Amino acid sequence: MSGGSRGIGAAIARRLAAEGADVALTYVGNADAAGRVVSAIEAVGRKAVAIKADSSDLAASGRTVEQATDTLGRLDIIVHSAGVSEFIGIAEASVADYADAYQRHFAVNVGGVVALTAAALPHMRDNGRVIIIGSVNAHQMPFPGTAVYGASKAAAAALARGWARDLGSRGILTNVIQPGPIETEMNPNDEREAVKVMTAMTALKRYGRVEEIAALATFLASDESSYITGTTIDIDGGFSV
Repeated sequence: MSGGSRGIGAAIARRLAAEGADVALTYVGNADAAGRVVSAIEAVGRKAVAIKADSSDLAASGRTVEQATDTLGRLDIIVHSAGVSEFIGIAEASVADYADAYQRHFAVNVGGVVALTAAALPHMRDNGRVIIIGSVNAHQMPFPGTAVYGASKAAAAALARGWARDLGSRGILTNVIQPGPIETEMNPNDEREAVKVMTAMTALKRYGRVEEIAALATFLASDESSYITGTTIDIDGGFSV
């Protein structure tokens, strides 16, 4: 899985291991955090490896898959959790800054998903799973400055729909989880005004937990999801209703 050292990705890695999976995860710079996830997985008796890889580096995907298969032996599930997100308004930003933001978002949130999936598929068993962590911003823009991020997540969702057709003959299921406001290290549920606004916009009047995203990912990775493919599932406490 990409981006498994912290936040949603780390929660998914731990939950999949608890359900019996061996896990290869990538990280960009925080080796200590990645090591803690590996240790947690090994503590429940599963194999784990942390691979330093920048998801925007397309050439790195092949090396990532090679190292993962060397350690684990085969690939059954791909989880795309690595992502970048920043607010930038087209009316305020310079052309160069906006173009740079576009390139960064699409390099990781779209290009990284394409490259890792393409590299992994030859090593993946039939009836496998491709799970992409998207965002409700793919279809909803509640605040200014989210256009580039939302567009990248909408593109990832479109890929999943297309891949459901491409990979259906192999029984490989491809789905997208679209979180709303979720409490993570990068997005703490604190007293900031933006947090209060986001919380008020949910039907449940609270932030979500990474464990709730991990539970849905585990279901989509399981045999119980065997007739679900090409879909996006919002998990946002009613934020987008």
